[in-house]
Order: sequence, then structure tokens, then C-alpha cells
Amino acid sequence: MAAAVAASPAQSRKTETYTDTKRRDDVRGLNIAAGRAVAAAARTSLGPRGMDKMISSSSSGGDQAVIITNDGATILSRMPLLQPAARMLADLSRSQDAAAGDGTTTVVVLAGSLLRRAQSLLSAGAHPTAAADALHLLAARAVEVLHGMAIPVELSDRDALVKSASTALNSKVVSQYSTLLSPLAVDAALAVVDPAHPYLLDLRDIRVVKKLGCTVDDTELIRGLVLNKKASHVAGGPTRIGDAKIAVIQFQVSPPKTDIEHSVVVSDYAQMDRILREERNYILGMVKKIKASGCNVLLIQKSILRDSVTDLSLHYLAKAKIMVVKDVERDEIEFITKTLNCMPIASIEHLREDKLGHAHLVEEISVGDGNNNKIVKITGIKNMGRTATVLVRGSNQMVIDEAQRSLHDAFCVIRCLVNKRFLIAGGGAPEIEMSMQLAAWAKELRGMESYCVREFAEALEVIPYTLAENAGLDPISTVTELRNRHAKGEKNAGINVRKGRITNILEENVVQPLLVSTSAVTLACECVRMILKIDDIVTVR
Repeated sequence: MAAAVAASPAQSRKTETYTDTKRRDDVRGLNIAAGRAVAAAARTSLGPRGMDKMISSSSSGGDQAVIITNDGATILSRMPLLQPAARMLADLSRSQDAAAGDGTTTVVVLAGSLLRRAQSLLSAGAHPTAAADALHLLAARAVEVLHGMAIPVELSDRDALVKSASTALNSKVVSQYSTLLSPLAVDAALAVVDPAHPYLLDLRDIRVVKKLGCTVDDTELIRGLVLNKKASHVAGGPTRIGDAKIAVIQFQVSPPKTDIEHSVVVSDYAQMDRILREERNYILGMVKKIKASGCNVLLIQKSILRDSVTDLSLHYLAKAKIMVVKDVERDEIEFITKTLNCMPIASIEHLREDKLGHAHLVEEISVGDGNNNKIVKITGIKNMGRTATVLVRGSNQMVIDEAQRSLHDAFCVIRCLVNKRFLIAGGGAPEIEMSMQLAAWAKELRGMESYCVREFAEALEVIPYTLAENAGLDPISTVTELRNRHAKGEKNAGINVRKGRITNILEENVVQPLLVSTSAVTLACECVRMILKIDDIVTVR
């Protein structure tokens, strides 16, 4: 017995090994610090009173491109991030933009707060896998809490859709124009929803045309089609056609060229005259076929092989009273043909009347001073496809670009409501409600799970805290009062940054789609779990 006791310490000394975990902790700490730094940079842009960022980037030509925005996805996509974990948060913002279109800053701030709590858990001795598993449980439970707060909405309730779009626009640079842009975004989105697919909204069916001049107040929804081109004025060609029959062609109205590059030298004047005569006859024959089809408006796709039209062909088309819009981009053809309910024509032999689009009026209009401020507007389209065109105006290019980004966010909000027709309150109400319910749920759990869930539940309070901080309110007293109101059962109590106090946020018409919040929580937890499970960085050259 004594021999056995004496042997056991020696045996234990042989099996004991030392594991150096310092490198793993350093790598994990470095990743967490990089993620928190990215979240801190985006945090000041959160909410309707958040600050804007001026992003200056140099192009290859030496010119500086300047963007002013507070859109999280735009800010992070322009950051030259080198650290892999920091790039993961930029990708997180892009994922939120693709999934919901809004909440791109919220998801990054939320991930940064979760990383901060995870760091404190790891410092206290929690294992990274235990913390990651607790995050998985928390995300699933948080989605259940959000569904419990949700309010159903129908697409026929236009006022609810406008309120939701207005909430998304109120945090943008162009927030003062939200009363104009919100109804416009709702009308454009509803115009493209197909009754055969009521839960599908394809944003490619909404086209935004940017034109410098006037102010954002002059932005309008066009019931038809707008081309950011001007009509041909060669030989006095028409610029206004009533009862239009429109052809979208992908062939060239110009003399043919050989398939290979070579030069032909003609020294005989008779032969030169014959070549010119043949070119005229060739083009004239094409113009006669176009005229015979009944076409009086010609939209010509931009060609990379040879000139799509020549001065001679434009002269003949003008004499035939055919309006010409040339150099239509290749990526616009699908939208144009869907709107006009016609077919693109690849050969002159296929040009027939049944492939033409019909419209009441096609005209070139001026939208400002100068020759370049002209557009072609097509209205009264017969059997128009389910598309919409928005003409965005602005005093400078930066305002126009930000207005386009803001409209995209508003369109995405409507798309969220088409996919999942539920609304929840904004103003930090869902986050504080999730935090309180998850903290109460943590008491029902046991061991490390309970400790981790309670710690991560407190991380959700970063959203109302940041909203109050960016609005110039006292964040500690504001969040304390908000927590007190929710403890009394006021689920929809939120921070009203305009009045500077806690109110029923639904009565203030501050609402957002359920999909935005559920996507933000799920994606943030997934990203943080991935960062926690990384214990080494391997560089491959």
C-alpha cells in the first residue's frame, strides 16, 4: 500500500505537461481589439443625431473623390482595413446591407459591444468555446423576444410603410427631405411588386437616374422611363414624338467593317466614289426598313466594335422623321425593354412591328442650364412593365450620391416588409427589452452558460446608450430610466431624441422592420462567435 502511494506522485509527474497558451490569448486579444476599434469608429454615426463622416480617396489620376455619409456599409467599405478581424466587421456590415438594407451601423456597434463583453469573460477565466456557445443560445432567444414585440402590417397600409421608410431616412444626411423621399420610395417599391409573387421585391426593377441641378426637393417619381441621354440633333432630327413606336436595337446603323484590322488603299477616284455610293445605298436601305416597320423612335445600344451610327445615317434618319437616342449602355437594355414591354432587336432582318414598344409621348426635356442637362422622357407607355424610375436632383454631386444611398436604404426597408410583414418599435426599445428578458432568462440557466448569457445580455444596452450619447443626453440616466419603464411593462418605450426624453416610440411613428433587428442580432452574434474561435493567424506567402 505504501509502495503504491509512493509511486503515484512519480506517475503524476510523468503525465503532467505544460501548455503555453500565451500566443493563443495574444492572437484572440489582437482580433478583439481590432474589431472593437472598427466599431468605435462607426459608433458616432448611429442614430438620427449621429455624426457624418467625410471620406477622401485619391484616384489613379490624382483627383480626390470626397464622400459625405453616415451609412455604416459605405464608411466601412471605404476604410483601408488590413487586419483580418477588422475586415470581418466590414464584411458584417455588407452582409447586413444585403440581408436587410438598413441597420449597417447598428450591427457593427452591437458586435463591438459583444466583443468587449467577451474579452471580460475570457479575462475572468471563461473558455472561448463556452462563450461562443452561449452566444448561439442568446441569438436564438433574442429572435424569439423580437417576434413577441412585433406588430403585423399589410402592404395596403401605406401610412405604416411611409413611417418605416421615414425612420430609415431620419438618420441620413438628407433627413430634412424625409417627408418627400419616404412616400416616393414607398410608391416606387409598391409599383414593382408583382401580385403573382407578393413576397418578392426585386430592387433591380427600380432605377435611379441622377441629374445635377436644382435641389433634392425637385426629386420625382417618373410614371414611365427616363434616359440620361439627349436626342440626336444632327440634320434637325426630331426631339418630340407623339404616339411613339419605339425600337431598341443592338445592331449598328453604319457601314460594315472587316473582321480583321487592315488598311485598303484606293487611289482611283472612280473607285472612291463607288465606295461612298455603296455606303449611302447600304445605310439608306437600312433606314427604309426601319421606316417600313412603323418605328419613329430609335434607341441604339452602344457599340464597341464600330460606330453605332454615323453622321450620314443620322442625316437619313432625321429626314425620315425618326427620333434617335444613341449610346444606350448595355446594362440598361434589360430594364428598358421590360419597361417598354418590347424585345431587343439584334438584326435589321428581325425588325418587325410586333417587337416595338408603344408610348403616348417621347420628348427631350431640359433639366438645367447647359447642353449636358438634357434627358429623354418617355410617358404613357402601353402595357408598361412593373418598373419604376426615380429622377434624383441635387445642388452638388455629393448630395445627389447621398440621396441615392438614402433612397436605396428606404427601398430596402420596404423590401424587408414585403418579405416579412412585421414592424417593431425603434429608439432602442427592442434592444433594452431583449437585454432585460435575456438577463431574466439567464437566471434559469446553470453554470458558465448563465454567467455568459447575463454578460452578453448587458452588451445589448450599447444601442440605447449610444443613441442617447450621440443626441447629447446623459446616457446613464437615460438608459436607467428606459430600463425602469420597461420593467413596468412598457415594451414600446424608447428614446425620443427630438424631445430629449423617454416616450412611447410607436406613438412617435418611429418604427422599423422586424427583419432589420433579427438580422442585426443574428449576424453580430455569428461574427463574434467566429472571432472567439480563432486562436492563431497563419500567414501563407
